[in-house]
Amino acid sequence: MSMEQVAGQWKAKRILKHALQSGKVSHAYLFNGPSGTGRMALARAFAKALFCTSGGDDACDQCLECRKFENGNQPDLLRIEPDGQSIKIEQIRDLQRELAYRGSGTKRKIYIIERAEKMTIQAANSLLKFLEEPLSPVVAILITDNGQAVLPTIRSRAQWVPFLPFSPNEMLQALIDEGISPTLARAAVQLSSGLDGAREIIQQNQFAEIRNVVIQLGKESLTRFTAAMISIQQQYIKTDLANNPQLLLSLLVLWFKDMIQFQAGRQESIVYIDQLEWISKHAFSRPIEGWVACIEHTLEAGKRIRSNVAPQLALEQLLVNLQEG
Repeated sequence: MSMEQVAGQWKAKRILKHALQSGKVSHAYLFNGPSGTGRMALARAFAKALFCTSGGDDACDQCLECRKFENGNQPDLLRIEPDGQSIKIEQIRDLQRELAYRGSGTKRKIYIIERAEKMTIQAANSLLKFLEEPLSPVVAILITDNGQAVLPTIRSRAQWVPFLPFSPNEMLQALIDEGISPTLARAAVQLSSGLDGAREIIQQNQFAEIRNVVIQLGKESLTRFTAAMISIQQQYIKTDLANNPQLLLSLLVLWFKDMIQFQAGRQESIVYIDQLEWISKHAFSRPIEGWVACIEHTLEAGKRIRSNVAPQLALEQLLVNLQEG
């Protein structure tokens, strides 16, 4: 994967491409931003571009070095992650020994440190000495979701590369580009703050099934109370879907929000886009305040379950509340 193929993050890409283009590559970069924003994907793509022999502002995907990288055959790329709860001084010393051993010649070496904020003080100080006297040409990429927790002296010696949270539309497009069903992706991006989280939701075996149960409940809960009670029993409570009541409730909130979106004329924001025909016929069956009340009842059911009320009881009470409005 090249940098251009990594979703979003134009600002981070601009900084890194400028470094490649100008030939002014820093000896250390601090990739700072929330999880799920493509930090590791861009770190790897940047590393690949640094190894690439084409001399452009991105990896060419054609040269021998690019092909070696894609095949996992790049011995000059090293990676460190926390050992348990922290990154320890022994890990940094091992890294330094490894780089010193490989340090002969002019070939570039790159190391990536994941969750850099987890370095112990001793590890951070050991790395600091290494950053002050780098073995040329060595490039460090430090990845963190809390740059302020990284030692200030390390921050001052690294090029700051900001990663911004994706907008739902950016995440949706990225997931669709990966071949994920748009109907599932539209819901997942509303339930997560990053691409990784959205992928995890979609990969849950029962996500599509729970979504279908929510559509049925959303329709029946308004006018067919008995049918809704039967559905919640037979299609949810008595199945293994019942292990995840909070996901069902989160998806139900999105269903009621869609009614408000339709009333407001924001069809492009509707999550259950495959149900647009039904929504168009029923969105005005209650005023916006009525749909807001439905959302509040659903959120209250989630609170009750978190307070150890039996999910079946909380869901049945929710259906009563939805029926009453």
